[in-house]
Amino acid sequence: MPGNDQCCNPPIVVVKLGGSVLTDDHAFARAARCLRDRQHHAPDERYVAVVSAQEGWTDALERAAFGITEAPSTRSLDLLWSTGEIRSVALLTLHLETLGVRAAGLNVGEAGLRQHNGPGSRVTIDGRRLRASLAENQIVVVPGFLATNAYGTIVTLGRGGSDLSAVLLAEGLEAARCELVKDVPGYFSADPNHDASARHLPALTFAEALDLADHGCDLVQRQAIETAARAGLPLVIRSLDGSPLITVVSAGLVRAQCSAGTSSGLVFAND
Repeated sequence: MPGNDQCCNPPIVVVKLGGSVLTDDHAFARAARCLRDRQHHAPDERYVAVVSAQEGWTDALERAAFGITEAPSTRSLDLLWSTGEIRSVALLTLHLETLGVRAAGLNVGEAGLRQHNGPGSRVTIDGRRLRASLAENQIVVVPGFLATNAYGTIVTLGRGGSDLSAVLLAEGLEAARCELVKDVPGYFSADPNHDASARHLPALTFAEALDLADHGCDLVQRQAIETAARAGLPLVIRSLDGSPLITVVSAGLVRAQCSAGTSSGLVFAND
């Protein structure tokens, strides 16, 4: 959670953009405009945009690998997969630059997530390069889903790993907020794409979100929820379409609900 020295530094907001919202070049341009508008409304904040590969790219790259060999090595497959995320970093950064935003795109090593061998494959962050980029730029774009190991080799964090990347970065950077942008504005009582009567859920505890994950809801990666719960890091789930609906996942109940444009005003009850 934010440390005492954060009052002297610009607040950091981590925003994860998944493949479900990065569907084509128009979507990248739209995401860039949304980030620019967010930064204009809160000029003192600095943003870390964690991006997934464009929708469909991870599966396409996997098919390409298996089209070459029946048993691709983990190292080669992870390296190939990483090209999807790096492409997204470059595209979003370019779109931000065309809008006049001071932005920088970082590669996997520069982003600072390190996976350590051993039980649980613990992941930590070396945030020095990322913090230096944030000091010089309004928005820094980094790849999700990926880390490096002790040898500097690119490794993946499992399907849905961009959620986990965002949570780990938010925890390590002592971010003010961690927002996960999805193709729906948060959790619902049923799939809103198939059930018109589905009820939006504005607030969930970590335990409730984990229970939903155990019953097949893959809106947020389970490991990301577990990591946020251990860190006491509230998650804001929202869409990119400007909907005022959001879901906050936290240790306690939300006492003050707010719109998508003012999530910094959320107040959380103590445990």
